[in-house]
Amino acid sequence: MTIMTARIASIILGGCLAASVVSGPVFAVGNDSSTTPTCKKGEIYDQKTKKCVKQQSANVSDENRADYAYSLAKAGRYEEALAVLDTVKDQNTAEVLNYRGYATRKLGRTDEGISYYLQSVKMDPQYAKVREYLGEAYVIKGQLDLAKDQLRSIKAICGIGCEEYQDLNAAILDPSKI
Repeated sequence: MTIMTARIASIILGGCLAASVVSGPVFAVGNDSSTTPTCKKGEIYDQKTKKCVKQQSANVSDENRADYAYSLAKAGRYEEALAVLDTVKDQNTAEVLNYRGYATRKLGRTDEGISYYLQSVKMDPQYAKVREYLGEAYVIKGQLDLAKDQLRSIKAICGIGCEEYQDLNAAILDPSKI
């Protein structure tokens, strides 16, 4: 084990130990830069007050709810993410449809996820994140030609250096990375 690997492992272990002792929000981890905390089931993170509040009584914006649902999904809490998305008043935004697609795909309902992704792409063709996830869904289905079409679209949107391009390219080269 290298010194850097040992250091990272000790940081992660320390964070896990701290999280098991401290009561409060836990920050979601994923392959993107999401830092929205996740709360106990039945609560939602309010970005204004910076606290977990009861989901039903919360006066939280649709954008806040969608962001929180995505954090839940990135933390592997897919059913809870879908439940939070159900509380969003405006269901027809590119982000809500993308996050719903992500959670359903991760639950193994790939075709349903693709239908949400396609609706999201229709609303915002320049939304690179949805194209990444749509491409990953195509990889799962073995439709690499369609995944590569999404990769080309992402390249036109943000180039080959953006995270979405790099993540989808890695998934195409090695589907186990999904």
